[in-house]
Amino acid sequence: MMKRYLFHKITFSLLFFLPVSMLAQQAETGNWLMYFGMNKLSDKFSLHTEVQYRNHTLMPNNTEQLLLRTGLNYHFSDKAFVTAGYAYIPSYIYKSEQKSPETEEHRIWQQFILTNTIGRVKFEHRYRIEQRWVNRNYKNRFRYRLMLFIPLNKSKIDDKTWFLGFYDEVFVNAKKTFFDRNRLYGALGYQITKNAGVQLGMMRQQVSNFGKWYLQIAIVLNTDLRKKNTFIENKLNH
Repeated sequence: MMKRYLFHKITFSLLFFLPVSMLAQQAETGNWLMYFGMNKLSDKFSLHTEVQYRNHTLMPNNTEQLLLRTGLNYHFSDKAFVTAGYAYIPSYIYKSEQKSPETEEHRIWQQFILTNTIGRVKFEHRYRIEQRWVNRNYKNRFRYRLMLFIPLNKSKIDDKTWFLGFYDEVFVNAKKTFFDRNRLYGALGYQITKNAGVQLGMMRQQVSNFGKWYLQIAIVLNTDLRKKNTFIENKLNH
């Protein structure tokens, strides 16, 4: 009973936190609809796939950005891996009637992700470097994100687990304007299966003196292509 009471109390607190910030005008609250995937190619390699549809407003009818990102992961272990990849990001100004984007970014990126667990809490450290071509301007940017995953109804996150997710990410530039932005995030998540999960949360993005809330809905779908590769190899060997 105590565990169930605590679970409902935490869930209610988070769900109360989400709509409070959404009471602002739609122009002051945006939304991001996101998909993430890690697709295993072999024991050491996997393919990162990602799509983010970002909107200026709470309703998804005023596009801010479309982010398409992919990369090749190399896994040192189940707790550490590196990635090198490419991203394409067209951006649109608020209430723009222009069909083509105001800015287009081509981005090369690298990252290192390390995870560890203390008690029930999983910590994820993400270090990312970006080489950015925004229209014709070249920029370098560095990012660090610390994310925490806290299971609610189980001792660890596996099938049918409710969990809380929190992160803070800081962005810095390799130029005079050192600080780029900061993102603070909190969400309620549900791990459906080992390879599928969803998160509903709010993210506060601070860029210089301007801050904005974003409702975020994330879907994670991972696949294992190793079995298919083995099937093809067996067919070729016969």
